[in-house]
Amino acid sequence: MTPQFLFATGIENSNPTIQGGKVRVDEMEKCGHYEHWRTDFDLVQELGISFLRYGPPIHTTFLGPGKYDWTFADKTFNDLRRRDIVPIVDLCHFGVPDWIGNFQNPDFPVLFAGYACDFAKRYPWVQLYTPVNEMYICAEFSALFGWWNEQLHSDQSFVTALKNIVKANVLAMRAIAKMRPDSIFIQSESSEYFHAENPAAIHPAELMNSRRFLSLDLNYGRRVDSEMYEYLMDNGMTRAEYHFFLRNNLKHQCIMGNDYYRTNEHRVCADGTTRAAGEVFGYHVITRQYHDRYRLPVMHTETNLWQGPCGDEAVNWLWKEWANVLRVRNDGVPIVGFTWYSLTDQVDWDTALRENNGKVNPLGLFDLDRKIRPVGEAYKQLIKDWRQVLPAQSVCLQVPIIMPSESNEEWAQEKQDQAQKAQEDHSTAPANVASVEP
Repeated sequence: MTPQFLFATGIENSNPTIQGGKVRVDEMEKCGHYEHWRTDFDLVQELGISFLRYGPPIHTTFLGPGKYDWTFADKTFNDLRRRDIVPIVDLCHFGVPDWIGNFQNPDFPVLFAGYACDFAKRYPWVQLYTPVNEMYICAEFSALFGWWNEQLHSDQSFVTALKNIVKANVLAMRAIAKMRPDSIFIQSESSEYFHAENPAAIHPAELMNSRRFLSLDLNYGRRVDSEMYEYLMDNGMTRAEYHFFLRNNLKHQCIMGNDYYRTNEHRVCADGTTRAAGEVFGYHVITRQYHDRYRLPVMHTETNLWQGPCGDEAVNWLWKEWANVLRVRNDGVPIVGFTWYSLTDQVDWDTALRENNGKVNPLGLFDLDRKIRPVGEAYKQLIKDWRQVLPAQSVCLQVPIIMPSESNEEWAQEKQDQAQKAQEDHSTAPANVASVEP
């Protein structure tokens, strides 16, 4: 039976480079997943979870144009299928293979689309995808803050990274949809807000609150705000590149996944510098802002908090985020899933992966010895309590998911055929209609 609400977790697979590209920060390696992947999948099932944000390590899988090492992916994805766990496939998580270089490479979008196409061809039973994780954050940390990959610090390098990353995501969605017409794309993107500290900070805060939407505006083919259009044009985007995004979106196959952490809200000073604000508005208010803009089904795709000295800090944060999810849903927003990210503790995220210190961050459902944390117990109980209650609230809030075990059924093929026909009908619609905003 297909679950009606997507309770999920994830296995952290960030892999950016630092130190001028000399050091690869591979979270799967740091967290022991390559060694303990079978145990990790056991833990997912132990929690009663059917959906897993997961992807193969791109830097060791994608060896060149049309060249791959599928060894690890075959082992893990075949086992996920056997267990009937639905992967939400994360194909690019903050890094690219050494031979591509970084996100300034204009060849990246086409190369990545080829990788996505060949992945979908190899694993035709996979339906859910996040082709590129947190597109805005990836471009910001790599090309504006100078922390990862290209480690650049300019608006022009940021715009270059952003347009390459979003184009890669769009082309990958199109390539995957050709292989799997009923594929569903969940954009896991950071949901941000910038608060002005004083009247002089209002204008820079407004600019930042417009810029936070750029990745999703481009991805969904929504016309950007006028100041953001000037910003993009002033920093290297051409009119032709901009119009590519207006006419190539696949919004009708998307769920707007948004991530929220306590660090997602910022205080803006008059000079445009920012500092952490902590939780001011919270997930409910900010998610409504994003939903009002894009009018898509929503999924809470990431959150976590460190387990502190009291031992209940993460548990209380889980409760607070879940209360926000219910508030969003009760307001009539079609929210279809929730994710505690990630399954196990992570390593070095206290420095945003900028430093290779090997410091364990206690924010997983399990620690790195694979022992359950209090938040893991709480999430397990939450899923048990709410799994059967949520579907009864609205028959409209159901995602047309085919479980791995059902992928060869005749009715499942009929669904794909219907999706293929709908895709063809959509592609033959007049261009001026396809690009009009809702």
